[in-house]
Amino acid sequence: MNTSTTATREPWNKGRLVGQKIPLRLKDIWAIRVRLQLAEKNRELALFELAIDSKLRACDLVKLRVRDVSHGNQVSSRAIVTQQKTKRPVQFEITEQTRNAVEEWIQLAHLRNDDYLFPSRLSSSCHLSTRQYARIVKGWVTHIGLEPSAYGTHSLRRTKASLIYRRTKNLRAVQLLLGHTKLESTVRYLGIEVDDALIMSEQTEV
Repeated sequence: MNTSTTATREPWNKGRLVGQKIPLRLKDIWAIRVRLQLAEKNRELALFELAIDSKLRACDLVKLRVRDVSHGNQVSSRAIVTQQKTKRPVQFEITEQTRNAVEEWIQLAHLRNDDYLFPSRLSSSCHLSTRQYARIVKGWVTHIGLEPSAYGTHSLRRTKASLIYRRTKNLRAVQLLLGHTKLESTVRYLGIEVDDALIMSEQTEV
């Protein structure tokens, strides 16, 4: 073993932000949404809106088919998919704003029921890859002035879950929406700190 090489090797995470990716704030959501609307980027707008509503992992989001979110020519208000990681089904809502964006994209792209909702523009792949999705997310946050290394595809998954928790403090609801099998996973995922627990305790009279 060459100890001199080992001693001088830089750590893989030097100069990088590591750990959980930061969820978007409401003003960030609006900034990205308006930018995509003005640029008429229908595909990206549908992807962005559905990523926030569905709270799906990137691997599940990119593999959605038209039939997963629609019945006939209309996008449903709710959908259910089986998660690749846990093999368990998870349900999610599709808000009116998201339905409109997805319906417009489906029509513009002439997608059929069995088609992938976000087909790849590369001949080597049938659907958008998680790597392509990550690059798109990086572009979104960079264009609105955020530090790209602090955000990623998981930022979209965490965004609505974090907002719901902050407003309701209902961990069980967030656990169901994220499709976590254990409540402890949801606690870690949301980054709930001791201060949060103390504030909740102080607000509870016995």
